[in-house]
Amino acid sequence: MKKRFASVLFALILALLPCVTAVAAEQSEIDALRGTTLYVYNWGEYISDGADDTLDVNAAFEEKYGINVVYETYDNNEVMYSKLKGGGVSYDVVIPSDYMIQRMIAEDMLQPIDFSNIPNYKYIPEKYKNLAHDPKNEFSVPYTVGMVGLIYNTEMVEEAPDSWTALWDENYENSILMFNNPRDAFAIAQSILGMDYNNESEASWRVAAELLKEQKNVSPAYVNDEVFLKMEAGEAAMAPYYAGDFLTMQENNPALDFVYPKEGVNFFVDGACVLKGAKNKLAAELYINFLLEPEVALANAEYICYASPHTEVFNNPEYSFYEDEILYPEDGKFKTQLFLNLNPETLALMSTLWDDVKNYIPSGTGNHDFFFGGSGSAVSTDDGEAMTPEARRYALYIGIFAAVCVAFVIFRYARKKYRENI
Repeated sequence: MKKRFASVLFALILALLPCVTAVAAEQSEIDALRGTTLYVYNWGEYISDGADDTLDVNAAFEEKYGINVVYETYDNNEVMYSKLKGGGVSYDVVIPSDYMIQRMIAEDMLQPIDFSNIPNYKYIPEKYKNLAHDPKNEFSVPYTVGMVGLIYNTEMVEEAPDSWTALWDENYENSILMFNNPRDAFAIAQSILGMDYNNESEASWRVAAELLKEQKNVSPAYVNDEVFLKMEAGEAAMAPYYAGDFLTMQENNPALDFVYPKEGVNFFVDGACVLKGAKNKLAAELYINFLLEPEVALANAEYICYASPHTEVFNNPEYSFYEDEILYPEDGKFKTQLFLNLNPETLALMSTLWDDVKNYIPSGTGNHDFFFGGSGSAVSTDDGEAMTPEARRYALYIGIFAAVCVAFVIFRYARKKYRENI
């Protein structure tokens, strides 16, 4: 944990830094960067910063290279993207998640990395290379990896949950937290419905939105980093969040526990990237390479508590989370899906549906039984047998799809008649 990393390591690392692997850039080029400034944009609580006697990574980088680091943070990928897209800001290094990296590549927001300046890339194993969001390993270097799961308070939850449906449990009304970003929230609904997180069927996204609206009946609180304070203080019974953050929360509240729901979870890779138009590209690459120094990567892994994609970290028996079953579960133990970038139409649809979900006011009569089953929910077939929840879901998909098709046909017919009358 953060407090386990003694301050004496800081001096040790500074002593070791002159021995780091040489980059391809000429020493004269590196020396010329002294006195310049590097702008870094990263998630909150996502680097070892010197708190509780841990290593201050940015200070160590400044000490080694004489480059000033201006470091700012964001809550989620969408906030980061909107700020960069809006202009008026200039950063050199940014650390988005996989699907956002793919989107930023497609929109020409990132520039290729000169990997001759990242010799420490050798510590990244093949399983984290050539992934769909950066198939040629041109634009990103893995920084952390992990999965989303369900955190719950054992003093408030009667029975340990094993399903995402616990977040719809009326017994915990006003005591449930939910992601305050659409991609993660929709993924939970899509997991329950057995959907692909990256599907681009309008009908499927609308069904997932209806399920998220159904959750409003238990009055969930939508949070980002506020989840730390609320779960640590015992103000909520359960929350979906990242496995690494659970370990941080549990350190402050031992009553918390964690489970990977049986329906499946999101597996993610966050990567360090160089922004298009970066004013200090070589410094950005030196910084990314510095993050991969074994001692620095270990300090970050200990502090952040996320899984590390660095061989010298996860193979180190001295690492606090060495072979930890939460951070490093057995491959294939449960279903995982990686987020990919969605096409513009689906992204726009997701944004619209998310606004609908957030603004939805439940009427008191929802579709809980329809989605989750119940005595009043059985839809009878001709032979008198009740349809299964899965059958009902597919029936709903088909119904919505049919309605969309009918509406489209009517629209086309009306437009044709209108043109004929002009």
